[in-house]
Amino acid sequence: MRLLVDHVTRYHYDQPVRGVVQSHRLTPSRFAGQKVQSWEVTVSGGQRGGGFRDGAGDWVQAWSVTGPVSEITVRVRGCVDTMDLSGLLRRHREAIPPTAWLHPTAPTRTDAALVDLAHSASGNGPLALAHALSDAVADAIAYRPGTTHAHTTAAEALAQGEGVCQDHTHALIACARVRDMPARYVSGYLYATDDGTPHEASHAWAEVWVADLGWVGFDPANRCCPDDRYIRLGSGADARQAAPIRGIARGNGEERLDVTVAIEAAQQ
Repeated sequence: MRLLVDHVTRYHYDQPVRGVVQSHRLTPSRFAGQKVQSWEVTVSGGQRGGGFRDGAGDWVQAWSVTGPVSEITVRVRGCVDTMDLSGLLRRHREAIPPTAWLHPTAPTRTDAALVDLAHSASGNGPLALAHALSDAVADAIAYRPGTTHAHTTAAEALAQGEGVCQDHTHALIACARVRDMPARYVSGYLYATDDGTPHEASHAWAEVWVADLGWVGFDPANRCCPDDRYIRLGSGADARQAAPIRGIARGNGEERLDVTVAIEAAQQ
């Protein structure tokens, strides 16, 4: 599938800030399931800094904006050809071992309920177990936008029984690690849900290390593995580490954020 992306993030400050420094994970991953035809990231008034490919194989790009500035616009436009690999992350070059993803972070730290949920899943082999863990998370946490916030933990989302894709992903990572399966958070885009409903935001899912297969993606929010409707950007131990845009502003102005994402299939 050929997917067209138009992703705009606007930062508004109630009083001018002296400057902004950002770190972007906004470049599509290099692997067998997707090929970039064109891709451009622009930052209003921005200066491109250094970039590097980290140990997980993701491209990290620095940007800076010199103030005073009251508004910054980050725009991503591109075209990517995608292929359905049933969630397999094939030919993705990485420099760190899967065991590096066994350590918990604050959003993925387990409590008794998460441990119980992890042990409630069973499967004949690691792949079947990973599917069962994803299904268990989907059953335990209903998808309801607006019921959680950016700092909600996996344990908190499970306790209230509802959340969004970020919460599903954190919970699946936590459960996988309970079963000694490395897991990580993936950020990207989703063209449409399984029933064809357009998806109008950035998306998140988990990857679990499956013996003899490698990294396999699981999206509990949509009860599926990533296919050709997905564009993978980058990964991390949790939502903060995998965020497409991280940054800091120098000044006392309060920040307000507006995000619009449009994903279209080129053949339409």
